[in-house]
Amino acid sequence: MTGTSIPLSEAENGSMLRISGIEVQGVLRRRLLDLGFVVGNDVEVLRRSPLGDPTAFRVSNTTIALRREESSLIYGELIGGGEA
Repeated sequence: MTGTSIPLSEAENGSMLRISGIEVQGVLRRRLLDLGFVVGNDVEVLRRSPLGDPTAFRVSNTTIALRREESSLIYGELIGGGEA
């Protein structure tokens, strides 16, 4: 647990992160905020598709798949889980 923010796209399966920043703009930003991708919320990395894109995340008791281009613009601090 480093306290350093990393993009969600770089987190390992099973990782828990606390959202620390979102660099998405426009309609997609509003949609992500509505779905629970809000600074301070916890996100779990559930699993990546076989080709690595998209990745399923759990936030606010909802499972959401995001493409790498989207998840690379959402940052979080590791708070647990993941592969060591």
